[in-house]
Amino acid sequence: MTDSPRAPEGTSTKPGPGIRESLRVLVLSGSLRTGSTNSRLAALVASLVGRAGATADLAHLRDFDTPSYDGDAETAQGPPAGAVALRDRIEAAHAFVMASPEYNASVPGVVKNAIDWVSRLRPQPFKDKQTLLVSASPSMVGGNRGLWALRVPLEHLGARVYPDMFSLAQAHQAFTDDGDLIDTRLQERLAATVSSFLDLVEADTLYPCLQRRWYEFLGDSTSASVTQRTEC
Repeated sequence: MTDSPRAPEGTSTKPGPGIRESLRVLVLSGSLRTGSTNSRLAALVASLVGRAGATADLAHLRDFDTPSYDGDAETAQGPPAGAVALRDRIEAAHAFVMASPEYNASVPGVVKNAIDWVSRLRPQPFKDKQTLLVSASPSMVGGNRGLWALRVPLEHLGARVYPDMFSLAQAHQAFTDDGDLIDTRLQERLAATVSSFLDLVEADTLYPCLQRRWYEFLGDSTSASVTQRTEC
């Protein structure tokens, strides 16, 4: 039996601070209702982000009040303060998580309206932003149809929406008094999804070269033209 290799004298064997400690994630509840299950899910995701070593910035859509989008009002008065504030919070984060309700199998009007207003600001903050979508609903599909609809405007604006979305069915009876999920398997799946998402955010932050490799294989000889087209 051989001795384990030793670190050189005077060096520490403790791991240094990880980049994850400096990652900031905006977690936004897309519901206006007090006591919303999506707000509870957003709070749980924010807690899981913290447990995974990153910093969560938990917010609610009601913190960013915006009137219905009106091009004439935009021309006359400029963007509303709520849209500017939301833009600033998205810009300040390395990644973005949206917990969105589902209204009539689609995106709630207030969520889409906020996206429309923010998209008018420059720089437009959704472009290249790593984004995770989650939902909670009393229905058996957990708001999943609304998330598929929500991907469309976000991906159109250049957000890099994480493939694995999380939808919590029968959400009105899914939470413990402490805010975790009663179903431990669902809790583990959500934690794993958040951790994997943060791994991607960490890689995107550490290795800027990856930003030019999202749409093609590394060995693709057409990668330069593809990258140019997709990043225009």
